[in-house]
Amino acid sequence: MKRLLGLGLTVAVVLGLVAPQAVAESGWGWAATWASSAQRPHPLVSPVRAVEGFDNDTVRQVVRISAGGPAVRVRLSNAHSTTALTVGGATVALAGEGAAVRPGTVRHLTFGGKRTVVIPAGGEIVTDPALLPVAPLQRLSVTLYFPTKTGQVTGHTFADASTYHATGDHRSDTAAAAFGETTQSFYYLSGVDVVALSPRRNVVVAFGDSITEGAGSTPDANNRYPDEVAERLKGRLPVVNAGIGGNRVLNDSPCFGPKGVDRFTRDALGQPGVRTVILLEGINDIGLPDVDFECSHPRTRVTAAEVIAGYRQMIHQAKSRGVRVLGGTLTPFKGFGYYSAEGEAIRDQINTWIRTSGQFDAVIDFDRTMADPADQDALNPAYDSGDHVHPNDTGYRAMANAVDLALL
Repeated sequence: MKRLLGLGLTVAVVLGLVAPQAVAESGWGWAATWASSAQRPHPLVSPVRAVEGFDNDTVRQVVRISAGGPAVRVRLSNAHSTTALTVGGATVALAGEGAAVRPGTVRHLTFGGKRTVVIPAGGEIVTDPALLPVAPLQRLSVTLYFPTKTGQVTGHTFADASTYHATGDHRSDTAAAAFGETTQSFYYLSGVDVVALSPRRNVVVAFGDSITEGAGSTPDANNRYPDEVAERLKGRLPVVNAGIGGNRVLNDSPCFGPKGVDRFTRDALGQPGVRTVILLEGINDIGLPDVDFECSHPRTRVTAAEVIAGYRQMIHQAKSRGVRVLGGTLTPFKGFGYYSAEGEAIRDQINTWIRTSGQFDAVIDFDRTMADPADQDALNPAYDSGDHVHPNDTGYRAMANAVDLALL
């Protein structure tokens, strides 16, 4: 931390008036160190807060970053909202216990030098740099104050991380007393970036569905497989999570976000400093059409060839920007609610293509890592969270250990 503080003083000189362009002029850049993919809320799966919005409310969101740096900035998204969003103030601080933050670390975030901002419907914004030295795997609190009605919230439904709510303006509070309500979703917060002291792009983006998002892991424990990869790297490379539970490659969902081929540009290739994407998505394309549930609409059945065409589209998008793509084989789902023999045959065809096509820069064989030795179509019981598709903490650690760090 002393080293970061020293670097922070240097960066403070470079930043000058703390304008975003000052960093670019220094020859340094920005690297995503944490991310959350934005989606539209739906009353069937989202908290009431996300559907009804905020009004004279403060929201404190705790995130664990992957890599450190001498200064940070925060990205906010109003991409899926139909009304402009007024942010009456925002802060970032080192997180304490629960909703508390560490005294002396609160930094007011600004937008073009101002503490308030209006983000248009469909828009996104990045704050000015904040001089807050942060270490790898450190927990940060981002606190947003909404003085007026926000309308429906752009956010992330299944965060598996506690977000804290208070009535009134409590963005500067260091104590937790005012924050009497919690949910397990993110609101408007789409990313945290750190100053990248090296000009080399090195950010790793894990892109996918609930298995990337971390469903089945212990809430607030940061045991998702991208978290575990970040722990193995010990801050040498940033790793961010672009998973959305229920997401599909080829079809939008009213509950589970835009289809992968559409959101890939923003959620993966749009991450500052991205160099490598780990692509693990497709199991919901296979299974959700068999579920008669509003969130699974449209119930469009797909073939292996169609999913593979989606992969090719994303690979092409990445390579056109000089970004590497690692293909993750689809993990077993026998025993899950939408399992079928027909779906298993499609999964096998997709996995064979991933392993043998040569289209990916490398392959991570999550399927073989996670399969039950006694039944290759089923998840290893030691790795099963209980629903036969989502891993538990041990399973996510096994997935992370299957990633050859040299590939990153």
